Amino acid sequence: IEKHCSLSIHRTIVKRPIMESKLVAEKVALVTGAGRGIGAEIAKSLAAHGAHVVVNDIGGSEAGIGKDQTPATQTLTEIRRAGGSAEVNFDSVADNASAKKMIQQALDCFGRIDIVVNNAGILRDTIFHKMEEEDWDAVINVHLKGSFNVSNAAARHFRKQESGCFVHLTSTSGLIGNVGQANYAAAKLGIVGLSKSIALDMSRFNVRSNCIAPFAWSRMIGSIPTNDETQKKRIETLKQMTPDKIAPVVVALCSDSATEITGQIFAVRNNEIFLISQNRPLRGIQESAGWTPDTVVRHAFPALQSDFYPLHRTRDIFSWDPV
Repeated sequence: IEKHCSLSIHRTIVKRPIMESKLVAEKVALVTGAGRGIGAEIAKSLAAHGAHVVVNDIGGSEAGIGKDQTPATQTLTEIRRAGGSAEVNFDSVADNASAKKMIQQALDCFGRIDIVVNNAGILRDTIFHKMEEEDWDAVINVHLKGSFNVSNAAARHFRKQESGCFVHLTSTSGLIGNVGQANYAAAKLGIVGLSKSIALDMSRFNVRSNCIAPFAWSRMIGSIPTNDETQKKRIETLKQMTPDKIAPVVVALCSDSATEITGQIFAVRNNEIFLISQNRPLRGIQESAGWTPDTVVRHAFPALQSDFYPLHRTRDIFSWDPV
């Protein structure tokens, strides 16, 4: 066992029951971005339900700047104090070689890998015409490329053992829309496509892949500008939705009780769970003689217009207070 494992420490800890059910007992999970917020709660909940957890977090700011081992170490400490089993990893998901090291660490420390939760993320919000390439690349590299890097590294092992579970954190910013988040929305909607493709490609190996769009107060949400009363009210509402509300759905999806659930998108908002629709044909129109630009303008667009989607934002669709 390599130096980045500390199994001897585990043997000195007095185990005590954390929760009654052990839905993921003895499974090995990697949770990225697990130093704070939603990721930390997911890691702690998986450990509480019996999983061995690799806690990954580079420890950067919400914009992805800097490194700090304190957040991931804090999550590790909390898991172990509660009698759980965990190791820590400080690598970046945006680097493919580092992603492979995370999976290898799970194998070295715990002998296998069963669960990958792609939660790591950053925000660099700005209105689109002011967005710089650096802001685009940074967000895409962590969210979308990072999810690919970690998933791809794990997929090879899932294939060999003919089992495995991916849970990817998406966002209603991509599923519905928000202002000033083109980079984040594109990455998060890309993750939906990635998850569905993994589900399709790997279902024959008993590997499943699902997405969760969380509503919860987090460090990243806290960076949203509050320039008017509407935004301030929205932030106060979000503060009521704590990250621990997301973890139960993640644990449930990772359990053997959910082996038939794959390729789905869920949203979790406080005590509410939603199944999100997926793109399907909504309405069609046919012209036997074939279409010309003129007939499209005169006939097709007017016929379809009643079903056009407005420019909704997330708060327009989820317009009621969380339950």
